[in-house]
Amino acid sequence: MNNQHIENIMNNFAEAGKFVSFTPVETGHINTTLKVTCEKDGKEVNHLLQMINTHVFQKPVQLMDNVHAVTSFIKKKVIENGGDCERATLYCKLTKDGKTFFVDSENKVWRLYNYVENSFSYDAIESAEIFYKAGKAFGDFQHLLADFPMDGLYETIPDFHNTAKRYNNLRISVERNASGRAGLVQKEIEFAKERREETYILVGKQLIGDLPTRVTHNDTKLNNILFDNNTDEPICIVDLDTVMPGLSLYDFGDAIRFGANTAAEDEKDLSKVSLDLNLYEQYVRGFLSSAGDSLTAEEVKYLPLGAKMMTFECGMRFLTDFIDGDVYFKTRYPEHNLDRCRTQFMLVYDMERKYEQMLEITRKAYKDICSKEY
Repeated sequence: MNNQHIENIMNNFAEAGKFVSFTPVETGHINTTLKVTCEKDGKEVNHLLQMINTHVFQKPVQLMDNVHAVTSFIKKKVIENGGDCERATLYCKLTKDGKTFFVDSENKVWRLYNYVENSFSYDAIESAEIFYKAGKAFGDFQHLLADFPMDGLYETIPDFHNTAKRYNNLRISVERNASGRAGLVQKEIEFAKERREETYILVGKQLIGDLPTRVTHNDTKLNNILFDNNTDEPICIVDLDTVMPGLSLYDFGDAIRFGANTAAEDEKDLSKVSLDLNLYEQYVRGFLSSAGDSLTAEEVKYLPLGAKMMTFECGMRFLTDFIDGDVYFKTRYPEHNLDRCRTQFMLVYDMERKYEQMLEITRKAYKDICSKEY
């Protein structure tokens, strides 16, 4: 990858300007990302250029249709609200023939975003305040997209958070026992079996319309939020490759799963694994402060179950992969997926112990912030 190659790519984007230089951006593990500087109208302008990893994302057209539709919608909302669309969202810069991506001579797929200046991201939750702000940021994402027309959004990864389907995948893996490991994890298999009935709750409520289908991000990690260098406030949600239809509870639950856990995802000492109720409360209050009025009372009521189900689902996925012989997740040692599974299941167990407290925290926050009950 050299200057000439990047310049040739940039020449295909209508609003790019004259190529000057590029710098690799090291964050992110899937797509190749570059900060590209161009000259436009006598000024230097930075862009974010990405090569989409089509081995991971095998439907780039649908993916980019989703990204463009969602970011265009947010951009319009931000402008209507008097905000700065150059900082409040990433948006697609189109090619000269009006497409959202360019395919080069090597069949590589490239897209161009605006570059959000004077911003940074956190890699770890350094304080409860940061987790509150994370909840606020992803809540605002839900708020901005509350009236998004769902008919135009593709499900690029079918059944991604269909917990019942994930359980069925586990059941099939146990029966197949491809790696011969099923006998080593009977305790974990039994843990999953005991919670089988719960896997249908959220999917079923969505099916009958009790829970509305929303735009979901599906990767609500802390480092997918850009913060302002000067104010330390969240300004923009990034990494939109997994945007698709789902439940607001999925995004909320996955954030709690990784953010309010007192231990690492692969902690071997399970006595260190628990749900931090203070962090849970901070995220709930941040989330409801921006999304509360956009959510139904039923959605808010089931936020704690969303946290439990996303944790349980993740644990089942790790267990399934361990039984299959570690074919999906990257591992560093033979029992890595098993350790991950046990950590998630321990967190599920702790959530069950604290479930009434989670409900009360959520109920009180909803009443305090939105003046509503469920």
